[in-house]
Amino acid sequence: MQRRVASVQNAAGSLYGLAYGDAFGKPTEFMDYEAIVARYGPGGPVVLTGTPALVTDDTQMALAVGESLLAAPEITPAALEPLLRQAFLDWAISPDNNRAPGMTCLRACGALSDGRPWQQATQVESKGCGANMRVTPVGLMPGLSDDQRAGAAQLQAALTHGHPTGLAASELTAYACNWLVGGLAPKELLEALRDRCRRQRGVYRGEWLGELWRQPGVSSPEEFIAVGWDECLAALDRVAAALARGAFAGDPCLATGAGWIAEEALATALYCYLISPDEPVAVLGRGAASSGDSDSIACLAGAFAGAALGIDAWPAPWRRQIEYTDRLARLAEAWD
Repeated sequence: MQRRVASVQNAAGSLYGLAYGDAFGKPTEFMDYEAIVARYGPGGPVVLTGTPALVTDDTQMALAVGESLLAAPEITPAALEPLLRQAFLDWAISPDNNRAPGMTCLRACGALSDGRPWQQATQVESKGCGANMRVTPVGLMPGLSDDQRAGAAQLQAALTHGHPTGLAASELTAYACNWLVGGLAPKELLEALRDRCRRQRGVYRGEWLGELWRQPGVSSPEEFIAVGWDECLAALDRVAAALARGAFAGDPCLATGAGWIAEEALATALYCYLISPDEPVAVLGRGAASSGDSDSIACLAGAFAGAALGIDAWPAPWRRQIEYTDRLARLAEAWD
């Protein structure tokens, strides 16, 4: 893997990039592509608007994950699960949870609230993007082993989205941020992720997931998790094909998927980022100018751009303008 020199405050760049992308995509999420272009132009929005600039449940839940990681005495399943559970339940009843939250998360939180094992509460049939739009803090936290990072990424997804593709996509999203913060060149990112799909295909993290794999028609843990890695690899292959075609105009969702499901959210965010990785504001606009789950696509694309380029890549006034800046700054200070 080729590595560049990492810039300072990359965790801050990624956390704020996620929030900026979320704010860019919030007003465009339920618009069709033609309406977005009519309002903002083909490049999408380029200015952060509102004081504060409001985000969605994507940033709210990313903060819940990040703050759970900070509060954990150690990053183990036993220490982290109750903190994640409580953070998700606090989010579910918060008066600020009024940003069109995902129904899978709400249903799972309702089931988690009675204290049952999370494997009984999770929505095992769902691989919605709520599994991985909140995982980036797992990639940004320093000092984790490979098992801790992969296990925590999958666990935070599995509490609500128990489908194996939600687990695999979450792990890949976390590693994309981790590798970019660590200096991986953007041009090497896609193949690194594809390689991880191949190498992890038969790895079921039983310490973190317990008996989640025991589903109708599934004969082994390896069979269960392989479905997720295979679907993610197919999505990443579509990114490679779309980049190779070199025709980047138009709705990115037509190239790599609408982003409502986990592997497509990852794929389309990567596509929006890798077209112009050194133009972070353009990356946000491209993600927001999409016909699918625009806020989730733009927030992940912004997290990737900020992880690579650092906080100074973003216009300085935005840091004071964005909602939840105090909580974002606390995480950034802990990890930069």
